[in-house]
Amino acid sequence: MKRKGTYRRKTRKLMKKNVKDKGKIKLRDFFAEYKQGDKVVLKAEPGYQKGIFHLRFFGKSGIVNNKRGECYEVTIKDGSLSKKIIVHPIHLKRIQNEIKNT
Repeated sequence: MKRKGTYRRKTRKLMKKNVKDKGKIKLRDFFAEYKQGDKVVLKAEPGYQKGIFHLRFFGKSGIVNNKRGECYEVTIKDGSLSKKIIVHPIHLKRIQNEIKNT
């Protein structure tokens, strides 16, 4: 039996924006620069579909490997497997480094 639907199936809550943020795409996020080794979280921007990852990876964290065109190659852990995903920077959020008290 063939599965019904596409990769956007069952994503109504994931792809929903807050009422105050509807229609807005921040240019700061669109043109964000990441360096190799930066830790990021995959968080999809529903207003821009180009360069989006498969939504089963929503909320996963990963490490930026390198830049590919205007997108970035991110390595994530999916169970015990390591996977490479090509993502536009608008769908990435940087994780702040923890401050170590010494």
